[in-house]
Amino acid sequence: MRLPAWMRRRRFASGLAIAGLSLATLAMTKAAEQHNWLGTAEPSKKPAPKQPAPCPEPATPDPLLGPRTKKPGSWVGRSPVQSNLPIVVMAGHADSQGTASPGTPGYAVDQQKRAPLQPGIRDELFWNREVQAAVVSQGQARGLNIRAYTPPSISIANDDDPSTNWSKAKVFSERGEYVLEIHFDAYRPQGFGSGLIPVLPNVRELNVVDESLAQAFGRYPRLFRGGLGGPQRGIGILEIAMLEPPLETKLRDPRSREHTVNCLAERVVNALVEGVS
Repeated sequence: MRLPAWMRRRRFASGLAIAGLSLATLAMTKAAEQHNWLGTAEPSKKPAPKQPAPCPEPATPDPLLGPRTKKPGSWVGRSPVQSNLPIVVMAGHADSQGTASPGTPGYAVDQQKRAPLQPGIRDELFWNREVQAAVVSQGQARGLNIRAYTPPSISIANDDDPSTNWSKAKVFSERGEYVLEIHFDAYRPQGFGSGLIPVLPNVRELNVVDESLAQAFGRYPRLFRGGLGGPQRGIGILEIAMLEPPLETKLRDPRSREHTVNCLAERVVNALVEGVS
């Protein structure tokens, strides 16, 4: 039976609507698939940051510090300390530039005629400061009660000025704080080598932190050169090493400087942590 015209038009319109809906559904499905594919794309892989080389292990001869003091002492530090012992780290010669005791210029400046690392100061002070900062940073990260002291001027003529290392150390030491001053020794043949020059007998008894540093770096006689000004005022002088090659070469090389400073500081901090544990 032939359908009326109005019914044929309605069926045709319905077919168009169904076809349009199917096309729309297909388009949405494709879009969703494309969105899912884009959303699950794997992130670009970046190379992992290069890990620093491990620090040299202590040995004899020491690959990092070089020789220990050729004039060793026989003292032993036995007095116990509290685990939160306040420790103050100073840079040797930080207030004596331009005086009779500015520190060693180092082998590179003296013998190789290289320019000082910073105009106006000896290279020893430059490295004393670098190691001081690294020791305090690493020590705080490892839970030590440690801080730095820096004088307001690099040249203070009066040793008894209240802001010098010596004057501040006397105050700190008298209230029970442990004062450590970072130094680099002269190059050979004038230099002696690494080691701790401890405080004098009339200042305090030697403790387990002194002993730990001495085991890590070496020990100078307690009355080295008749008793130095720093140890008379409560400063333990830590001669890190002689400022000469190969250590000085690694320090001056921008490619190895940071790693070398951090390794030197790590030796100090390891000894301090061991001492207060």
